[in-house]
Amino acid sequence: MVEFGPTFYILAGAVLLFVFFMFLFIRRTLTGFREGMDEGKR
Repeated sequence: MVEFGPTFYILAGAVLLFVFFMFLFIRRTLTGFREGMDEGKR
């Protein structure tokens, strides 16, 4: 087993947070874009 130091956990947490925020941002952008398309059709 490889012993992970606190630095590894900090890095892993930062990467997870980054991925999570990217997912939220992309999802919000996609929903906003879809709503904009619906508004344009009307």
